[in-house]
Amino acid sequence: MEIGVILPSLATQQREQLDLATAARHAEEIGLDSVWHGDHLATGMPSLDCAVALATAAAATTRIRIGASVFIPAIRPLAWAAKQVASLQHVSRNRLVLGVGSGGGEVQWAAAGVPYDERGRRTDTALRLLPALLGGEEVELPDETGQPRVQLGPAAPVPPIWVGNASAVALRRAARHGDGWFPSVVPPSEVAAGATRLAELAAAYDRPTPTITIGATGALGSGPDLPTVDDIAASLIRAYGKDPAIAASLPFTGGPAQIAERLAAYEAAGASHLVIGLAGPGWQAQCEVLAEVSSASRGEAVPPRAW
Repeated sequence: MEIGVILPSLATQQREQLDLATAARHAEEIGLDSVWHGDHLATGMPSLDCAVALATAAAATTRIRIGASVFIPAIRPLAWAAKQVASLQHVSRNRLVLGVGSGGGEVQWAAAGVPYDERGRRTDTALRLLPALLGGEEVELPDETGQPRVQLGPAAPVPPIWVGNASAVALRRAARHGDGWFPSVVPPSEVAAGATRLAELAAAYDRPTPTITIGATGALGSGPDLPTVDDIAASLIRAYGKDPAIAASLPFTGGPAQIAERLAAYEAAGASHLVIGLAGPGWQAQCEVLAEVSSASRGEAVPPRAW
């Protein structure tokens, strides 16, 4: 499996004196496949703008892919969203992977001035029209006031689009418009069931079956101040309303052997990529656990370390 990591939060950057450029370079230098950043407006916690953060990571690296986890095009005027995507493709030299979602709480949508109950329709419109907008075609924008026709330049290649969430609606969107399906914090059994349904839907739309990427969270290695499985599970229960028994099975913890075992279960369920957010201190050291797993999966010699 290819392995990517979510870039450190603003709180982690400040605590560990670790800027985004340094973090992205570290992930690239140790051999990870991608770095990611979320898209948040008004969450009650300090956060950086997704496009600015990813542009910083792109400018600091040359190989690693730059991913949005996940970009919310429907919260913006669609032409503006397309302009941000095209710009990221340009500055990253076409290394962008665009996770797309329609989530976030109602407060975030209110802050953007977009009715919450329009998020589904606007997301479907974005998925349908983004390829033409990025390709420099003249496009009518049905969800904007006056339904203007716009043409953006310069044209940019359409990045891989991975549709986020594990819902039935997300599966349909991924099958119809996406190159990938990107569910987060779900067990392998749910991934396997989704993979079967995804293949059925893609066949019905006469499209290739999208790839599957798993979003995960964890605390890797054996640092004394790392959060425990119970700590992370409790945060999943609070944030997502997860069943406690399921929540306890979801965090990635331990050293390379334990992480590789968890990855094998998701790979058997149909996933080919992992994107993980790291909890607790030592962001760079935790990345090195991922790098060891990645190197071992490619058959590269890895010096033994005590985790």
